[in-house]
Amino acid sequence: MEIKQTTENALSHSTVKAIINAPIEKVNIADWLFNLPDEEYQRCSTAHIAAGFTRTLAGEPVSINVETIGNALIIQHYVATEYRADYCRMLSVSDTITANGRSKVQVLWELRATKLDDQTCEYTNEIHATATPEFFEFMKVHNISLTQAAHDRQVASDAHNHEETPLFAKSIEKKALTGSYGI
Repeated sequence: MEIKQTTENALSHSTVKAIINAPIEKVNIADWLFNLPDEEYQRCSTAHIAAGFTRTLAGEPVSINVETIGNALIIQHYVATEYRADYCRMLSVSDTITANGRSKVQVLWELRATKLDDQTCEYTNEIHATATPEFFEFMKVHNISLTQAAHDRQVASDAHNHEETPLFAKSIEKKALTGSYGI
């Protein structure tokens, strides 16, 4: 069940935009994401370790991403809750592993393309990280305040998002214009 992000559980919220030099009619974010090769995912950030695609038992698309955010190894299990050519809403209860141990964080990842003109769109990469009950317990055990955890996650998430978003946009653009990956 999705946890709604509030001021009492928010760890981070990062939004970064980049230009896709392709007509919106040729852009298909869902197709790009659900077929994204591991090697291409790794090219989009020095923090990206691996990516793969599977489905839930009910048949919903799932993107598995392994990456580092700050000092944490994160294993994302993104279930597509909404997906179409111009928008994907991906929700994960992600494993987070740090020097202090392992916990879980909910991550909402939204990928959006918006038409700017006949030849250009704007890509928006938006990420919300929310503390789970397990993460609140983890913070309590390790004497970490929500304020400190949120500050650290916000800084790390913004840095990561600023690196990956322009490269995601280039990859989406190449796929839209040529039908293939390989930035």
